[in-house]
Amino acid sequence: MRTALVIGTGLIGTSAALALAARGVRVHLRDHDPERARTAAALGAGTDRDPEGRVDLALVAVPPARVAEAVLEAQRQDVARGYLDVGSVKGSLRGDLRAGGCDPASYLGTHPMAGSEKSGPLAATADLFEGRPWVLTPTTETDTEVLNLALELVALCRAVPVVMDADAHDRAVALVSHTPQLLSSMVAARLEKADETAVRLCGQGIRDVTRIAASDSAMWLDILAANPGPVADVLEELAADLEGTVQALRGLQSADEEKHGNSSLALANVLTRGREGSARVPGKHGQAPATYETVAVLISDRPGELARIFADAGAVGVNIEDVRIEHATGQQAGHVQLMVESGAAQSLATALRERGWALRTQ
Repeated sequence: MRTALVIGTGLIGTSAALALAARGVRVHLRDHDPERARTAAALGAGTDRDPEGRVDLALVAVPPARVAEAVLEAQRQDVARGYLDVGSVKGSLRGDLRAGGCDPASYLGTHPMAGSEKSGPLAATADLFEGRPWVLTPTTETDTEVLNLALELVALCRAVPVVMDADAHDRAVALVSHTPQLLSSMVAARLEKADETAVRLCGQGIRDVTRIAASDSAMWLDILAANPGPVADVLEELAADLEGTVQALRGLQSADEEKHGNSSLALANVLTRGREGSARVPGKHGQAPATYETVAVLISDRPGELARIFADAGAVGVNIEDVRIEHATGQQAGHVQLMVESGAAQSLATALRERGWALRTQ
């Protein structure tokens, strides 16, 4: 791949353009808002001038509702040898493209499983896709050259290719992406008019659950409108669990010992199934999830504090597998939770105490 045209310079399009440009591809940028294309170009993602001839690859990264139109228009203009999109829904898009007269040989639907609650070219980074799955949905009509271009794109962005059927992809993202977005928004909506005293009690748990609720509402409305059936199917299952959980909690208020006992069993069942499902989420490098021990260290909100902790951990040969920061309410301090392999926690805790760090007892 020597040349590419990125159509749509939001978070995903600009991030892909940055990755391609950094690896020697001549990237051209196009957006319905010329200012966004100029911004992406200023960041080093390419040039906002149209190519003089056909490019190797056209990457369509526009909002979901406009993907079909953009792919069809690019094909009519004959701008590239191959056409890809990065929309988050593939099944309904395939039907829209077919109805619009898409050339199926030169087109391949893709979806990088990466993103952010932030949007726009200024949120883009060249490493957004590194190590992340990038779904490819070729059909029997897809030209081999186009599939190879897609694989090269994924390699240049340092992502991991995953080949799937379009409908299977839509069912999968309904479960692991679209439904979590809705649930995050629903939980966050409970905070909209909550008492200020309650909001001040927010800890890391509520921050984890509601982080993605800050995403672009208009974009998510487009996504959900393109994949309503699979998302509704997951929500129906959740609704059954939710109804049963509400009944169980009401049962715990009852003075009836039998009802109380059955309610406890019902709640235990939901919590246990949740733990078992959580254990299936891939761990580090996509491997089976590992169980880590946590060392919680009191940290002040000053420059260089995290670097000092990491340096002290490295000095004793302990690798930090994961890290979380829990900020204290009303104080310029917090706790950093260092996740390490089982057996390393004690030696790390001892070493950090010797170096003057205050640890929180788990």
